[in-house]
Amino acid sequence: MPELFAPPGTEWQPVSPRLAALRRVILAVVAGLALVTLGVLWWLLEVPGWLVGLGVAGVLTAAVVGWLALGRNARSWGYCERDEDLYIKHGVTFRELVVVPYGRMQYVDVHTGPLEQAFGVASVHLHTASPGTSARIPGLPREEAARLRDKLTSLGEAQAAGL
Repeated sequence: MPELFAPPGTEWQPVSPRLAALRRVILAVVAGLALVTLGVLWWLLEVPGWLVGLGVAGVLTAAVVGWLALGRNARSWGYCERDEDLYIKHGVTFRELVVVPYGRMQYVDVHTGPLEQAFGVASVHLHTASPGTSARIPGLPREEAARLRDKLTSLGEAQAAGL
């Protein structure tokens, strides 16, 4: 099955490990808010302690499982630049491979929010005429995102001009 997701003769470029760190910070904040909410419910509404304990155990279990899954998912992202197209893969349980021909790209944009900026990463979005083939690569270092944006834009223009 791995050959199904392997481009011939080239190597996958991984995304930054900071993608996992970014997502783990978000997970920790959400888990912390859930724990604070449980504490407030216990204190203000006098919810039974065993029920709050069960909730805390559930939140902590979900946080640990999420922590591990986020790292594994971030490592699953990769892209491969070829002569005529770009391959993007991701997923662990449900794997996905997207192939975007350079000549089909309409535009490329880069997105970085406040947390992404703090972690020094950005997402590159590739847009085609068909919404089903639009693709994105999250968690790229800013310099790599800018390089990829410029390269994909110039390759897209050159390939589209040749049609």
